[in-house]
Amino acid sequence: MPEHRTGAPRISGTGVALTPHRYSQEEVVGELTSIIEPGFARFARTSGVEHRSLAMTLDRYPAMTGFTEANSTYLEVATDLGEQAVRSALDAAKLEPSDVDVIVTVSSTGVAVPTIDARIFSRLGLRPDVKRVPLFGLGCVAGAAGLARVHDYLRGFPDHVAVLLSVELCSLTLQRGDTSIPALIGVCLFGDGAAAVVASGADRVPHGPSMIDEPRVLATRSRIIPDTVDVMGWNVTASGFGLVMSRDVPRMALDYLGDEVADFLAAHGLTTRDVSAWICHPGGPKVLEAVGQALDVPTAEFRHSWESMRDNGNISSASVLDVLNRTLAEPPPTGSIGLMLAMGPGFSFELLLLGW
Repeated sequence: MPEHRTGAPRISGTGVALTPHRYSQEEVVGELTSIIEPGFARFARTSGVEHRSLAMTLDRYPAMTGFTEANSTYLEVATDLGEQAVRSALDAAKLEPSDVDVIVTVSSTGVAVPTIDARIFSRLGLRPDVKRVPLFGLGCVAGAAGLARVHDYLRGFPDHVAVLLSVELCSLTLQRGDTSIPALIGVCLFGDGAAAVVASGADRVPHGPSMIDEPRVLATRSRIIPDTVDVMGWNVTASGFGLVMSRDVPRMALDYLGDEVADFLAAHGLTTRDVSAWICHPGGPKVLEAVGQALDVPTAEFRHSWESMRDNGNISSASVLDVLNRTLAEPPPTGSIGLMLAMGPGFSFELLLLGW
């Protein structure tokens, strides 16, 4: 067991919020064939996604006029879902909005100024002196990266309470007539939703017994691979956000992730055999399979990731927090080690070592 528990922040509560507009993969394919190449159905069959929640009712997507309408919808829906997710996480942590000292918000599927944290500030009843840290552009890695930055903050302010909020409305980036392979995969794979995490510094005295077995964030590591900015991200044009996703993403996991994880764990006297809980961003079937191969870990160990993808699709940065939420609902035994990992634009990795 790493000797880092002293001073380590703890995860006190999590919450997930989804819209009521929930559809099967077959319903999505049937409706969107009218505006996307019919051939995209072949990607749907192998996506590993069975259901998704979307920002709008399905019949609105073919009539969407462009980026202005999409971003207006983003502001409305992201604010509602963000409020719901934070309230849920605070309830799980048995804390009040007035207890929050800092809120870190991550999102890469819409533009908001003022940012989403400011828009939910009055609704939630956060204190006027709450610190706000909005992060844009980290894509799928942002859920893990945001929790890593929360860890950093709480190491410096160990008596504080921090909230991490991820809101991603991937469906609103739909580009009419874009028949590129990344766009077709995106339509089949991505979903919408929000997730929040409440974390408490090591010196923060809990108000009462926790609803969950609280893990501590023991250590973090960030890595960006040089000369890989074209691997994934957005191509931002007048019509909105066009998905950039290279077919090399699984290969990048195979080439780099194994050594990164091995080095990170070794720095704390651990190997992959010591990890009982894998909290992996479900980037897609090929990505999860590549992660398992790179780490020499059976893909069955990523059960919560597969189930999150099946139930909700890839919600970008919110997905790894949904996987965390599922893990906390079925926590490993006390004394266990967990590893949270995600990949994103850059091309980058975020790794977090958790201890129960």
